[in-house]
Amino acid sequence: MARIAFILLCHKDPKGVIAQAKRLTASGDYVAIHFDGRANPKDFEAIRSALADDPSVAFAAKRWKCGWGEWSLVGATLEAVRVAVDSFPLATHFYMLSGDCMPIKSAEYAHAFLDAEDCDYIENFDFLESDWIKTGFKEERLIYRHWFNERTQSKLFYASYAFQKRFKITRQIPADIQVQIGSQWWCLRRQSVERVLEFCDSRPDVMRFFATTWIPDETFFQTIVPHVVPRKEIRARTLTYLVFTDYGMPVVFHNDQYDLLIGQNYLFARKISPEAIRLRERLGALWAATGVHFPISNEATGLFKFLTGRGRIGRRFAPRFWETDGSLGRENSLCLIVGKKWHVAKRLTHAIRSHTDIPAVDYLFNESDAHLPDLGGVETTVEKRQRHRRALIKLLFEQFESNRLVICLDPSALHLIQDLMADKADTRILLIDSHFDEDYVRGHIGRVGLAGPETPPGVIERLIPTVRADLEHEAERLRDVDFTNFHSVAPWRSPDDNAVQLAKFLDVMPETAHDIATTDHLFSD
Repeated sequence: MARIAFILLCHKDPKGVIAQAKRLTASGDYVAIHFDGRANPKDFEAIRSALADDPSVAFAAKRWKCGWGEWSLVGATLEAVRVAVDSFPLATHFYMLSGDCMPIKSAEYAHAFLDAEDCDYIENFDFLESDWIKTGFKEERLIYRHWFNERTQSKLFYASYAFQKRFKITRQIPADIQVQIGSQWWCLRRQSVERVLEFCDSRPDVMRFFATTWIPDETFFQTIVPHVVPRKEIRARTLTYLVFTDYGMPVVFHNDQYDLLIGQNYLFARKISPEAIRLRERLGALWAATGVHFPISNEATGLFKFLTGRGRIGRRFAPRFWETDGSLGRENSLCLIVGKKWHVAKRLTHAIRSHTDIPAVDYLFNESDAHLPDLGGVETTVEKRQRHRRALIKLLFEQFESNRLVICLDPSALHLIQDLMADKADTRILLIDSHFDEDYVRGHIGRVGLAGPETPPGVIERLIPTVRADLEHEAERLRDVDFTNFHSVAPWRSPDDNAVQLAKFLDVMPETAHDIATTDHLFSD
């Protein structure tokens, strides 16, 4: 019977990783984990501690700091594959998974499926001749060298590309390989994985080539496997179900899509929404089930394309607007006002609306009244907005018919800020520095529910230093990330100094920035 070593790449949600590993090993399979080197060390220690006594779990010896589009994702995968090969000699198959994947079949069904045919499952389409890449760079991914991260170092990425293109600094693809492309989510037999590792050890020239290609996780294994495995033993498909929007972004699945998912001819699916708690519970239980019959319909992909092609028609089963969401767009400029004192930030957005034509909304993920336009009902509750935040921002660009937008965020939303700053859009931050006096801290303690009317004064007095330190730490965390396009204003600076920061942040004339900076009572409590 097939025994699967799952190659699990993850960077967040330690509780989810632990639950996933225990679920998969309970069926007699194995898990090799690579946890992103950029992630919180405490999260990694929690995972190691919880799974330390499980002989069916292994950890990559080296933790790569992974970045989208970089070789680091392939390096991390190879690291996890090597430890899986060494640690689990009884594993017959090696299956790539992410932390967002969930089973849509039972383990019993998956093992029988893999036993039925002696082959590998990996998408591999001709890189240059196929239409797998819909837009953007194609040949440029290969013939130019890419040293910088396109999302976090976009200026360096495109400057390097422009330099090589201008001076015709190109390179040749290794002569004996035919570059293929496809999904990174593969399932390979043990002998195939061992051949891939042998190839990696014997061909440093090919390794160097792929190390500076762009998005090599879509080309490396997809190229090497057909090079070392007979074509008749390869099925050019993935066993992980995923649907991409027209923007090249994966569709996220929700609680009401359980029946649809289990009817697809796949073993796993991604991405399952973090908020889809009920769906996750049902799929987790499904993996352990026995004797389940799965009627395969495969209608999901066609249905998705049909619905999104029709647009928003206002019906219950019309496409969710966020299912066509992707990047905010290189042509758009998103300005993030980050401030703990919400009333100050809202005075600033009011001034921006008064002195410029830039759309400016308030704390759209925290307050129901945020100066939002009519969005067809999406704007009516904060819960709806929080569920699909990036998509909501993209919708605002469209609704305002503008390529510029200002929004307010609380500094505690660091992960959201990092996510938006990594987008292809021109994203900027303006931090509103604040002094947190005792009256403000007392009010904050009440607003967040740390204390109520009946709380003894002594308890509040003990809370004040801790809460104030936490508020100040939020601003320092933002600075420590060392974002590009980072600006700040403060009540203790002169209006002229604040105007300079506002002019850069909003890309407006100095006179306009000065008018905004001298708004009456801008920083007043």
